[in-house]
Amino acid sequence: MTLTRLSEIVGVSIVNLSILKNDKARAVRFSTLIAICQALDCEIGDLLVRADR
Repeated sequence: MTLTRLSEIVGVSIVNLSILKNDKARAVRFSTLIAICQALDCEIGDLLVRADR
């Protein structure tokens, strides 16, 4: 799925999705995570990884 299509389904801008995709986000709303998971048919744990910084 393209970022453009995901953006349309989730209702989040392509720029914001790109920031999430490229690990540049400082925070993400739970509702956004839920919407992305529904669009991609996945679980939140499939999207998040623990990063020790």
